[in-house]
Amino acid sequence: MPFTPIHMGPGILIKAILQSSFSLMVFGWTQIVMDIQPLIVLMTGEGHLHGFTHTYVGAIILAIFSALTGKCLSELGLKVLAIDKYQPIRIAWWVAFVSAFIGSFSHVFLDSIMHTDVEPFYPITLTNDLHGMVSTTILHKLCLYSGGVGAVIYFAVHYRAFKT
Repeated sequence: MPFTPIHMGPGILIKAILQSSFSLMVFGWTQIVMDIQPLIVLMTGEGHLHGFTHTYVGAIILAIFSALTGKCLSELGLKVLAIDKYQPIRIAWWVAFVSAFIGSFSHVFLDSIMHTDVEPFYPITLTNDLHGMVSTTILHKLCLYSGGVGAVIYFAVHYRAFKT
């Protein structure tokens, strides 16, 4: 996957379905955290492009980090944006953790389909049976279309709630 943005499509669909039980900001922060290690490898030319961070064991560690840091960063961002001037938006800890875990696990899953060097089940096995499950073109379209469908659902739900 190109860095992080394409991963947001499924996140937008999940947000539309789970609404306030999911934080798209924590999910997005998790996508960024997941891709820091590959970015460093691309910049330095050293290391395994999709290394430990793109395993499910690594995803657990990064999800915990992302939930702990993402909750605070997201609340600060919402405050700065003044989404609700009179009552700051709070993200429950369980929502932050659910969002981060969905973010990290979906990231590994999607990158496992696309990249040959991802070893999602390390240290149990180095094989990646998910690679090539669908073509890269189809994978990108699924991510983009899921974001579009999610946006329509999200705004339809909020428009309907606003009208009543």
